Amino acid sequence: MSRIAARFAQLRADGRAGLVTYLTCGDPDRATFEKLLVRLPKAGADLIEIGMPFSDPMADGPAIQAASLRALRSGMTLAKTLDVLRRFRKTDGDTPVILMGYYNPIYRYGVPQFLKDAKAAGGDGLIVVDLPPEHDDELCLPARAAGLDFVRLATPTSDDRRLPVILNNAGGFLYYVAIAGITGTKSARAEVVAAAVARLRRHTSLPIAVGFGIKTPAQAAEVARVADAAVVGSALVEKIAKNLDKRSKAKPALMPAVLKDVTAFAAGVRKARPRHPARAAQ
Repeated sequence: MSRIAARFAQLRADGRAGLVTYLTCGDPDRATFEKLLVRLPKAGADLIEIGMPFSDPMADGPAIQAASLRALRSGMTLAKTLDVLRRFRKTDGDTPVILMGYYNPIYRYGVPQFLKDAKAAGGDGLIVVDLPPEHDDELCLPARAAGLDFVRLATPTSDDRRLPVILNNAGGFLYYVAIAGITGTKSARAEVVAAAVARLRRHTSLPIAVGFGIKTPAQAAEVARVADAAVVGSALVEKIAKNLDKRSKAKPALMPAVLKDVTAFAAGVRKARPRHPARAAQ
């Protein structure tokens, strides 16, 4: 069983949803990021998305765009991102890690070598937002063959005819983008998310994680009542940005501030619904 499948199985047994955290690798610098990364699980992250920095992250809002630029300016590369993951695995062999980003850096790295290196580094899955299912031969199918789950995105505009295409080679979990637009800009209403998740469950048995627009622990709790995980990214990236000096260097308060927020989001997710051990048998 993969780490992603094992983690969602444990969450079902615990009768709760999970917290997925996103941070851009190397933001604001490699040393600070690595210190944050190793502390995320203890702070409450059940799964971790590591953003692969890219100069033109078209699906991301201003906060994550700025984080990518900070990381690139600090010298972060795709090879260094995999090295960061490799170092993380020396201390944590259980927490699922999904590499999230865009196809251009992977293409330049070389798909076969990237997949080999990502798996060897301890990666569990990929989210590549600019490769539609029509191009599964490019990366999705080779990733699956290499033992990496290819996590698909569904959006409010993914209708019942499109969803089977999206889900055809999907693995790990289905990432529902709760808003039409870029990350970190607005939030979806709880009742709209609930209806969307119910519709998605009619199409797939994969766990459903909901992201884009979750800015508070209360919003994370609303998602956790109906979905299998809540994804929090821009809110954490913005907290990093608020704790940088004029040279974009980390202030001493950065790490405790980010980890405090992770703990708060985790608490919201864990208290979202009463414990029902029987869920594991459903």
